[in-house]
Amino acid sequence: VLTGAGDVLETEYDIAAIGSGGNFAAAAARGLMHDPNLPAEEVARKAMAIAASICVYTNGNLTVERVAAR
Repeated sequence: VLTGAGDVLETEYDIAAIGSGGNFAAAAARGLMHDPNLPAEEVARKAMAIAASICVYTNGNLTVERVAAR
């Protein structure tokens, strides 16, 4: 990965994410790394736990709501 200044960076966990939501995208990718077939709820739980460990402004307490299928 190259920075805007031209520096070469080694990515952590072999994941690169950019932009204002980059940390959250990286968290979701890390949640999927070991098992890409996880259900959506489990990916969301893992991603939020990882995001909470990355960002001090992200709360690790979750409430997950599911939409019931008819």
